[in-house]
Amino acid sequence: MDGDSALSGAVVAVAGAAGPAGRATLLRLAEAGATVVGADADPARLAEAVDAARYAHGGCTVTGDTVDLLDLRATKDWAARIEKDFGRVDGLVHLVGGWRGSASFADTDLADWDFLEKLLIRTVQHTSLAFQEPLRRSGIGRYVLISAAGASRPTAGNAAYAAAKAAAEAWTLALGDDFRKAGGDEGPRAAAAILVVKALVHDAMRAERPHAKFAGFTDVKELAEAIAGVWERPAREVNGNRLWLTEKP
Repeated sequence: MDGDSALSGAVVAVAGAAGPAGRATLLRLAEAGATVVGADADPARLAEAVDAARYAHGGCTVTGDTVDLLDLRATKDWAARIEKDFGRVDGLVHLVGGWRGSASFADTDLADWDFLEKLLIRTVQHTSLAFQEPLRRSGIGRYVLISAAGASRPTAGNAAYAAAKAAAEAWTLALGDDFRKAGGDEGPRAAAAILVVKALVHDAMRAERPHAKFAGFTDVKELAEAIAGVWERPAREVNGNRLWLTEKP
């Protein structure tokens, strides 16, 4: 573990920790010396992800909680429990994702919007409301949302997904404005930042499609590195900003 890291001794929650990006993030944060608390709706996959991070970084503290992030009370209880158990909360990384699309704009199924609104917007609303105060108290608090380039340039078949991502970005930027106002003339002590990717790729995807180029995609390990890097930069520099990991559309 890196004792010189800005994350050394920090306490970071990771929502959506059981997927490939979540696994990579748990590993990277643990490597940096953070205490990491992952949450996911799938307890079996979450346990695997937590065990992998613990095994890779012996001596680190990585735990997992099965949390319904669609339940505001449950999400607030999760944030309060972390702060009670570890004395502080220095970050929330929001990796809850999902995608649905259509062949054309006319083929859009509004049931896809109902699904994505819950997954991509409601969970952001709940985690941001639950973790706002703990992050403000931290002194190095960071709220990190992973978004998609498509939010800035929606395509015909991605109306629901792009609109949901854009709404999640707007909500996160509003949290950043709250941090800015709380900091006053001294500038924000906490930050809400958005990491923007075209799409994510991981080793299993490459194995399934060995001839695919995945042009412009961000590897989940690179994403995890960028997430850890948000703590290495001053709050004023990252707060309320989109940090692009792919070419801007």
